[in-house]
Amino acid sequence: MDRWAGKVAVVTGASSGIGAAIAKSLANAGMVVVGLARRVERVEALRDDLKDEATRKRLHAVKCDVSKEEDILKAFRWVEEKIGGVDVLVNNAGIGRETSLVAPGNTTMLREVIDTNVMGLVMCTREAFQSMKKRSVDGHIVHINSIAGHNVPNIPGLNIYSASKFAVTALTETMRREFSAEGTKIKVTSISPGAVDTEIIIDEMKKLGKFPMLEAQDIADAVLYAVGTPPRVQSILI
Repeated sequence: MDRWAGKVAVVTGASSGIGAAIAKSLANAGMVVVGLARRVERVEALRDDLKDEATRKRLHAVKCDVSKEEDILKAFRWVEEKIGGVDVLVNNAGIGRETSLVAPGNTTMLREVIDTNVMGLVMCTREAFQSMKKRSVDGHIVHINSIAGHNVPNIPGLNIYSASKFAVTALTETMRREFSAEGTKIKVTSISPGAVDTEIIIDEMKKLGKFPMLEAQDIADAVLYAVGTPPRVQSILI
């Protein structure tokens, strides 16, 4: 991680769970971290868990709902103007809504999942890519995907969540090709954990009873590993 010391990482959905663990880990590793979240006060509270005052000063909290393009544009403009631009982006923000695909009147819930898990990821990547390309940065984009983006679990309450994560799997490869076609060396990685003990674990999964779950820090450690690989390593899936 030495080559990233002092460089800027943007983490979406940084207010809790996996996003909070990633934000803290990157800050402790020496990066300047911008945590994007709707609950911005919870990102600010993460500073108390950082190792020293110098590290705490490297964590910035910016209010952003990634389902809203205007919020994304405003957040990345703040990063550009205040701290120079993005070197690493971690697309972590994601939601699930407990409803079946065929339930009446559920359009809003289904659209919320797509707008956050798919469109939010695409728009944040677009803005980060433009920042990296303009500054000739060999940056890194990391998507927090899911095992549900490779195999559809038999959990009815997940409904469109799995489809949104399959989209992330396809988008990762599409972005890799586009980054190459643009003549950049920007890397893209998709990390697909199984169940993680966070707020997104919905009631349908809890009904299954006790089963092994990862901790948020396990995913943060995977991000550190991926970002810490040398430039010659183009890691696609973990």
